[in-house]
Amino acid sequence: MNATHSCDPAKAGAQTGAPPSQGHNGLVKDVRGRLTPNAPLAPLVWFKSGGSADWLFEPKDVQDLSDFLAGLDPAVPVMALGLGSNMIVRDGGYPGVVVRLGKAFAQVSASDETRLVCGGGASGILVSSTARDAGIAGVEFLRSIPGTVGGFVRMNGGAYGREVKDILVECEVVLRSGEQRTLVLADLGYSYRHSALPDGCVVTRATFRGHSGDPVAIQAEMDRIAAAREESQPLRSKTGGSTFKNPDGHKAWALIDAAGCRGLQIGDAQVSEKHCNFLLNLGAATSADIEALGDEVIARVKAHSGVTLEWEIQRVGEAA
Repeated sequence: MNATHSCDPAKAGAQTGAPPSQGHNGLVKDVRGRLTPNAPLAPLVWFKSGGSADWLFEPKDVQDLSDFLAGLDPAVPVMALGLGSNMIVRDGGYPGVVVRLGKAFAQVSASDETRLVCGGGASGILVSSTARDAGIAGVEFLRSIPGTVGGFVRMNGGAYGREVKDILVECEVVLRSGEQRTLVLADLGYSYRHSALPDGCVVTRATFRGHSGDPVAIQAEMDRIAAAREESQPLRSKTGGSTFKNPDGHKAWALIDAAGCRGLQIGDAQVSEKHCNFLLNLGAATSADIEALGDEVIARVKAHSGVTLEWEIQRVGEAA
């Protein structure tokens, strides 16, 4: 994930036998989506910090993504980016290709009375709202997770006592090799905030299963969840969401608070005073500041309670 070699998709394609014909900007002609070199990632992530990706690829459709990955040097790292809510992009940027799924991957529809077919780029709000309109209960918790279906599936996203493993039927993915596959729940190897999906794999679609429910009751539950988030979390700040996993038998925020870290600050990075398991960019924090603050929290919690916190936020790329 944090490889340091340089990459040029056009050159890489030539090295692996992909069509050597080049289009404008030295890019392979048959890429139908948008491929942007030296793409700043800070505007695309919630912390609003970090460097650029060597390349940002926004595929037109699944086949475009599949063809692109198949023609890319296997040594070039690939990472999918959703809403950027649970991620630190280091200040040196990402040395590879970042794949971002656009509107073509953001569709959600009910396939029957209990199932939803969701594009990998669809937001949790869109999924839960579509479920409400279709009278499908059981997916309301996705309303509270600031991300996309692809990220939910990869990280076994969860909140308010529910996880993706409780609702996933199957998902469609494009592997780093370009191979398209359909995986069922058992293939994902789910554990707490983790799946067995390999690096470079992009989730393009997922089928979720709920149960029949009353749209009015579903909306009421969504409203309850939204109100609870508003009351307890710093939603209008530059943050990365929940920073550390909850250790067995503990709440991360409580351990952080007990270790005296509430409000702790390094540069413009701060532990939220509203919710201790959130880190904030107060304005001009670098990704190095944010990551250093997280590491300091880990050290202080370990010294105080003997518990070692684990990062839930994904940290990618290279230091400046």
